[in-house]
Amino acid sequence: MKKNSTLPLSAETTIGFLGAGQLARMSAAVVMRLGMRAAVYSGSATDADRHPGLKPEFAASLQPLEWMTPLRYPGRFDDEEALVRFARQCDVITLENEFLDGELLLRVRDRSGTPMWPSPESFLKLESKWLEKESFRKAGIPVTPYAKIASIRDMEAFGEAHGYPFVLKSSKGGYDGYGNRTVRGREDMSEAFSSLGGDAGHELIAEAFIPFHKELAVQVARNHTGHVVYPCCETIQQGHICKTVIAPAPVDPLLAVEAQRLALQAIEAVDGIGLFAFEFFLTDDGRLYLNESAPRPHNSGHYTIEGCIISQFENHVRAVAGLPLGPADMRAPAAVMENLLGLRDGPAVAEVPDELWGSKETHLHIYGKHGSRVGRKMGHLTVLGDELVETAARASALASKIVL
Repeated sequence: MKKNSTLPLSAETTIGFLGAGQLARMSAAVVMRLGMRAAVYSGSATDADRHPGLKPEFAASLQPLEWMTPLRYPGRFDDEEALVRFARQCDVITLENEFLDGELLLRVRDRSGTPMWPSPESFLKLESKWLEKESFRKAGIPVTPYAKIASIRDMEAFGEAHGYPFVLKSSKGGYDGYGNRTVRGREDMSEAFSSLGGDAGHELIAEAFIPFHKELAVQVARNHTGHVVYPCCETIQQGHICKTVIAPAPVDPLLAVEAQRLALQAIEAVDGIGLFAFEFFLTDDGRLYLNESAPRPHNSGHYTIEGCIISQFENHVRAVAGLPLGPADMRAPAAVMENLLGLRDGPAVAEVPDELWGSKETHLHIYGKHGSRVGRKMGHLTVLGDELVETAARASALASKIVL
């Protein structure tokens, strides 16, 4: 494992985030609580043009958030000079999103001399869905069958080998269902290929459809001091967007332990430093497949803010700062997180019922986005309890009364 020095807890110590969305916001709260400074490099919405397969409406989610830190640096994620200037203002750099170029990150780190965690070398192993699958497959971790797609003929061959439906994905840039198409037969191929930029030469991959029973996730924090593995949780999707997270996952404890083992194996395979999240498919016959990873805090780990002794955000900050990691044990037998998705297009004004403010073990987070959009992640609600089913019902009922 690479060594990284411990940053001093000083008002002069600056941790820089590439990205300025809600993940940076929640991480920065930890940085400032520990007496350090948080700086953010906020890419412009025009960066959406660089990510093949993204719908135009995704541009809004790349716009910088105007949250409280005086150290905000606007700029494009492909502007090497601006990134180097930003890095030189920081003691360490970390990532808030994956919409970056690994070779560019390598040059920025080497030119600025500022440590970057996860390292560009680690990031390069996960930079695209193709590289991600290759890295984990070579490490002996089960992944869904996949192939590069450069033509309609490649799609036909994949369908013949693995059946229908299968999923066609942009190798870079997909998020919350954007950049994905389900191919149910030959009649879907041409439109899917063109819509994701195949005609323009964008790298695409096909993934076999895995009939799964549940989707699971595990977060892992790692640095030179050791590692911490969070409980295995279940994620429930709604329209390709995570809607609910249940912790611990209601599965056989041996399966949960196996998911934790595979997640640790995965972060070690790419020598990851920081907080990484890993998402799995659990099939009806009890097999686990690593589906996706994220080299940063993740939506599936938001429940850890109140649900665990040390949150994913604090352990991420500790990891990149070279500090000892903290325990990931749960504070209550059950924690359920409900994403609060936009219900309308327009100004972001939260309507919260009075009963929520007096609800025991209920924790509301609003992300401070200026504009709401149907399906956009606007906040989340976490409820702690003694039993999973009752806690999940309470969280769902309360979340349904919040309008954003």
